[in-house]
This record gives sequence, structure tokens and C-alpha cells, in this order.
Amino acid sequence: MERAALLGLPRLCALWAALIALFPCGAQGNWMWLGIASFGVPEKLGCANLPLSSRQKELCKKKPYLLPSIREGARLGIQECRSQFRHERWNCAVAAAPPVTSPVLGYELSSGTKETAFIHAVMAAGLVHSVTRSCSAGNMTECSCDTTLQNGGSASEGWHWGGCSDDVQYGMWFSRKFLDSPIRNTMEKESKVLIAMNLHNNEAGRQAVAKLMSVDCRCHGVSGSCAVRTCWKTMSSFEKIGRLLKDKYENSVQISDKIKKKVRRREKDQRKIPIRKDDLLYVNKSPNYCVEDKKLGIPGTQGRECNRTSEGADGCNLLCCGRGYNTHVVRHVERCECKFIWCCYVRCRRCESMTDIHTCK
Repeated sequence: MERAALLGLPRLCALWAALIALFPCGAQGNWMWLGIASFGVPEKLGCANLPLSSRQKELCKKKPYLLPSIREGARLGIQECRSQFRHERWNCAVAAAPPVTSPVLGYELSSGTKETAFIHAVMAAGLVHSVTRSCSAGNMTECSCDTTLQNGGSASEGWHWGGCSDDVQYGMWFSRKFLDSPIRNTMEKESKVLIAMNLHNNEAGRQAVAKLMSVDCRCHGVSGSCAVRTCWKTMSSFEKIGRLLKDKYENSVQISDKIKKKVRRREKDQRKIPIRKDDLLYVNKSPNYCVEDKKLGIPGTQGRECNRTSEGADGCNLLCCGRGYNTHVVRHVERCECKFIWCCYVRCRRCESMTDIHTCK
């Protein structure tokens, strides 16, 4: 088996080389390919052969032990994006495995829309989450638990800091270092606006992880009493972080396509309202995602399964964009009512059920 894996390594390297040839090193979002399971183990390929920008490759060479965390961060972000939008017209569809001619999350990655905002936020948050988890697990030498919370507490309230608090500050530092490219004066105005938008949304994703940090405690005392508590800070589940970012997506702020000293709201009468650092920002309005557009990589909703009785985004009326839906019956056959017969076998009945499946026209 090991020999087969070794023989397959050159082929995998060639696959990555083809991907890198199709995407310039500076192209945004290439690192997200690391989160696709079909690409194997990036650690075996080495930093130089991965679809990273030149700056990211340099960081990778200095800290190769972070590659598993980078890969896990990409996987977390993509998985949560697909989970949050699974019932909507745009369902965060992932592109086919390379060689391809589009980024892993397609047109939306660079369109400047609300979807672009969510992608950048959830991917940055995923990287923070995975790196911080690795630190707390003791997988790296340069970070561990949050040492600032090793001492202190409140004796009068009967608790003190202890255990292993997640060092989210290190995770946020690495996420900034890995993802945030500075805005250069040589860039075109349109590029500057999009990069400023992406940088803001990256940070909004990181802020979501920090905002949802919680305090867990363990009781100590005689006979199960809670005379003294040891407490530590821990990150929320990534699903909870994803839900917060989805809420931010629903309430995202449209900004002007012209940048001056800083980004500002598009509507002039709203410019006095400050933009918070945890807001998601977008420049361009989203397409409706109803009809397939091969040029933009939009698959449309034809053939998507919908819920005939739902009034929400997954309902046939909204998901199918008023085109109607087809209904077909699927027969399920399974074992049921199983009983153990002495001795020694299991007897089951064969049960059939019929289910209506609705798909968009």
C-alpha cells in the first residue's frame, strides 16, 4: 500500500503543477484548494508545489508544521459555507477537482458581492479556528494555551483561571499574516476597493471567532459541591461561528466603488453611520443565481431538490425562481423490525416506502 502511495505521489504533484500553471501565484483564494479532500496530503508535496501566493509560500517554508492547520482551516471554511447555504439559490458550490479554469468557489470569490464577503469571512475564521485548536492541542512549539490566563480570578466568587484557555490571539495573528495582502499604490482603483473590502471581511471573520469565545468551568469540592471553580476560555463550535457570519451576511453593508482614505457606505445619506469592524461589506449587487451562466460559473437552480411545503429559501417557489418543479416518486427498500433469534441469527422484515421528490424545472 505504501509503495502504491509513493507511485501515486508524482502524479499528484503533476496535478498540482497543472493547477498552479492555470492560476497565477498571486491569484486570490488558491489556498482554498487545500480544503478539498481529493487533493491528498499537502505536507507530502512541499510548500513550493502548493497553490499559494509567493508570500504564502515563504511563510509556509518558515512554518511547515502549520500546513495541517492551513488545510483544516480551508476544509472548515468550505464545509461551513456549504452548510449555511445548502438550501439557497447560491449554495456555495465547489468547483470540480483540478485541472480547472476557475477558483475553488468560482465567480463569487472575486465578484465583490455579499457572497464574496461571506466566503472571505468564513475562510479567515476557519484558519483562526484550526490554528488555535492546534495550539491548544500541543501540536506546535511556538504556541500553546493562552498564558495570560494562567493566574488570577476571583477568590471572593470562588473561581480562578486554570486549565487550557484557547490562544485565539495567535490564531488571529497567523490568519492575518497568511491571508492579508497590503494594498499597493500601483493598483487600479477597482482592485483597491475589492482588496480593501476583502481585507475588512477577513477581519470580520476573525472577530466572529473572538466574539463567541466562552468561559467553561469545572467544580471542585467535597461530595460534589462547587466550593471552587477552575475556569478557562474556549472557542465556540465552528457551526455557531458560521451562523453568526450568516446573520452578518443577511445584514451586510454595501460600500462605494470609489475609495478615498477608507471604505465608506454607498448611500450618501448613510455615510455618517460608522462601519463596524465586524460588519460584512460588499460592492456589487448579487445576481439572482436562477439561470445557469457558464461564463460566470453559475450553475443555476435547475434540477435542485426543493421543499414543496416550505415558504423559506428551500421552498420550490423561491428556489425554482417561479419556473415550477417536477415531482417523481422514489421507492426505498430497507430491513426493518429485526429480531434476535436464539441461537444465533437475526431475522428482519423487508420494508418498502415511497417518497415524493421535487426538483426545479
